[in-house]
Amino acid sequence: MTSSSSSSSSSLSLLTQIPLPSIPDSHVTHRSITFRPTIVFPTKKWRCSVSPGQPPPPNHRKSKNPESGIDPVGFLSKFGISHKGFALYLRERYKSLKDLKDEILKRHIDFRDMASGFELLGMHRHVQHRVDFMEWAPGARYCAIVGDFNDWSPTENSAREGHFGHDDYGYWFVILEDKLREGEEPDELYFQQYNYIDDYDKGDTGVTAEEVFKKANDEYWEPGEDRFIKSNRFEIIAKLYEQIFGPNGPQTEEELEDIPDAQTQYKRWKEEHKDDPPSNLPSYDVIDSGKEYDIFKVIDDPVSRAKFQAKKPPIAYWFETRKGRKAWLKKYVPAIPHGSKYRVYLNTPNGPLERIPAWATYVNPEADGNQGYAIHWEPPPESTYTWKHKKPKVPKSLRIYEAHVGISGSEPKITSFSEFTEQVLPHVKEAGYNTIQLIGVVEHKDYFTVGYRVTNMFAVSSRYGTPEDFKRLVDEAHGLGLLVFMDIVHSYSAADEMVGLSLFDGSNDCYFHTGKRGHHKFWGTRMFKYEDLDVLHYLLSNLNWWVVEYHVDGFNFHSLASMIYTHNGFASFTGDMEEFYNQYVDRAALLYLILANEILHTLHPNIITIAEDATLYPGLCEPTSQGGLGFDYFVNMRASEMWLWFLENVQDSNWSMSKIVETLVGISGSSDKMLLYTENHNQSISGGRSLAEILYGSTLEQSSVMNDSLIRGSSLHKINYLHNWWSCLFELHGK
Repeated sequence: MTSSSSSSSSSLSLLTQIPLPSIPDSHVTHRSITFRPTIVFPTKKWRCSVSPGQPPPPNHRKSKNPESGIDPVGFLSKFGISHKGFALYLRERYKSLKDLKDEILKRHIDFRDMASGFELLGMHRHVQHRVDFMEWAPGARYCAIVGDFNDWSPTENSAREGHFGHDDYGYWFVILEDKLREGEEPDELYFQQYNYIDDYDKGDTGVTAEEVFKKANDEYWEPGEDRFIKSNRFEIIAKLYEQIFGPNGPQTEEELEDIPDAQTQYKRWKEEHKDDPPSNLPSYDVIDSGKEYDIFKVIDDPVSRAKFQAKKPPIAYWFETRKGRKAWLKKYVPAIPHGSKYRVYLNTPNGPLERIPAWATYVNPEADGNQGYAIHWEPPPESTYTWKHKKPKVPKSLRIYEAHVGISGSEPKITSFSEFTEQVLPHVKEAGYNTIQLIGVVEHKDYFTVGYRVTNMFAVSSRYGTPEDFKRLVDEAHGLGLLVFMDIVHSYSAADEMVGLSLFDGSNDCYFHTGKRGHHKFWGTRMFKYEDLDVLHYLLSNLNWWVVEYHVDGFNFHSLASMIYTHNGFASFTGDMEEFYNQYVDRAALLYLILANEILHTLHPNIITIAEDATLYPGLCEPTSQGGLGFDYFVNMRASEMWLWFLENVQDSNWSMSKIVETLVGISGSSDKMLLYTENHNQSISGGRSLAEILYGSTLEQSSVMNDSLIRGSSLHKINYLHNWWSCLFELHGK
C-alpha cells in the first residue's frame, strides 16, 4: 500500500507553544532513571500564518495579544472562513488548553516530565542492587508483584503501608531487593551503587570506601576548608557545650544570664578575630547601617564566590565506590531475573485481581489459553541491541509503503521481525519508497483485529519477536534510508479485562469513561477519559516512549473520528461547520491531540504526525498557535475508496475525470499536506479484495484472456499511480 505527498520541508516546521529543549537521538540508551536539569520556558514570538495582504474576515476579532503571535482563530482567516460560532468555540478551546497546561504544571516540573512517565513507572533496575516497580491503580487497596520468581506469592513482594507504598494519586511503589548469595557479606556502604553494564569499573579496583573518602578529603578540599572534616565535625558544638556547661562555665542560672542575640554575638566575634591572619576560607561580612534587619544583609568576597561556584561536587570520588556487573552477580541473585513471568496483584473492593501492568514493555497476551503475563525484559549487555545507524533526513516528499509484519511473508505463518528485516525491507527500498509504515506492532491479544484493539501500549507484539528484534528492524530500515512510521491507536482501547486496561483496578473509570460513553458504539472498544491528567500522562508518555526507546520517526494517528466525536464518527455529515463544535464533539480529545503534537514536535523536531480522520476536522494540519491541531499530514481516505469504486462498478472509458480531480485535490488549501493512498488496509485486510486482486484476480485463471487482463491491469495500475503523482505536481505548481 503506498502513498505520496508533495509537502515542502517548510510545511514540517510547525509552530509550537511549549518551548522545551530538544532530545537528541542518543538521549536514552538504557531504561534507567536520569536526572535532568530544570527546563526554563523562555518567551518566544511567533509569526501569524495569515497570508500577506489578506485582511481577516469582518466577523473575526484580532488577537488580544498580537505580539505573542498566538491567534486561536488564525487559520480561519487563512482560509477565508467566516463562522462566528466556530470562531467562538476555538477561542473557548484555547482557554481550556491554557487551563489544562496550568493543571499539568502543578503536578509536573515541565511538559517533558509529563511525557516521560516510562522513566519511573513500570519495572526498572535501580543502581542500589534492587528493582523498583510503580503502577497507577487508584481503586486498589493493596498492591504486590507476583510471578514465577516468587511462586506467584501475593505477600512476598508488596507495597509498604502508608505513603511509603502509595501516594494520594493512586500510584503504588514496590521494591524488589536482590538476594544476597550464601557466604557473601553485605555491602560496607548502605548506599552501595552498581554498574550493571560494565564488568569492571573503578569500583572493582579493590580500593576500600574508607580509602576513597580519605582521598577525596585530601585532594578535593583546600587548606582551611577541610578543618571540620579532618578534625572533629562536632568541634563547634563541643566548644559551645563546654562554654556553657564546662567547669569554667556559669554555675547558676543567674551566672548563665540571657543568651545574646545573633547581632551581638556577631559583633563580639568580629572584635575577637580582627587580628586573625588571612585565611583560605570564604570571606563573608554583614552590612549594618543601624537599620532593622541589617543583620540579615550578608555580603561575600567576589573572589571567594567565584571560587566556590567553580568547584564541582566530588561526584568522581563517589563513582569510584561503584562496582561492576561481575561484582553484582558474584554477590547477589537478581530479585527478578531476565525473562521472568509476572503480573501485578491488586486487592480491590470487588476482590483480588491479577493484571498485566499497564506500563509493561514485553507481554505474552495469550499464554496458550491461560491468562497472559508480562515478561521482565532486562537482557545482559551482550544481548542488548546496539544502534548502528543515524536517522535519515526527512524527505521533501513522502513515498510510504504500508505493511503488516505478521502477514508480509509468502508462507502461511506469522512472519517475524527478523524475517521482515531481511526479506521485506530490501524490497521496499528497491521499489523506490523512502518510508515504511507499520501496522499492528503494538501488543494486542486478538490477532484477527490486525493490531487495532491494543491491549498493552508500551509493548511490541511478542508474536513477531523480542524488543531487540524490533530495534534491529528500525535500525536496518534507517541504514537503508527509510523512515519508520507506526500506526498508533489512542482513539480507543481493547475491552479485554484480563490483558488490557478495562477495569484495570476493579473500577470502571480508571482509564475510561463510565456508562455508554466509555464504550464504542459499534466496535465494543473502550473510550479513553482524556480530561484525566493521569490518562494524559499515560498516553503522552506512550508516544514519547516509542520515539526514545525504538527511534521511530512518526505516527499515524488511527481513526481520529472515534475520539473526536461522542458518536464515534458514525453520523451523517452535511458539511455544516456546526457539526465540528456541537454537543457531540469531545473537547478533551481535541486538547489531547493538540498537546500530543506540541510536545512531540518540541521534544523531537523531526517527528512526523499524520491524522487519519474521515471527517477532515478543520485545522488538522494547521499550527496550534493558529487554532489548528498541529499535524504534519492528513490522509485523504476518499481517494482509495474512489479507485475501488471505479474499478468494480464503472467501465474504464466512463471514469469521471472531474470526480477524480475533485477527490485528489479538491480540499482547498491543504493539498500540500495530504497523503494519497493507492489502496488501504481496509481493502486487503478487513475482508475486502486488494487492488491487485481487483485488477488481475478475477480473470487470471482463464488462460485465453490472461494476457489481455495483465495488460489492462498493469495499465490501470500505472494510471492510478500517475494520478496520485499528478495531483501532487498539480498542487506544487498551483491551480
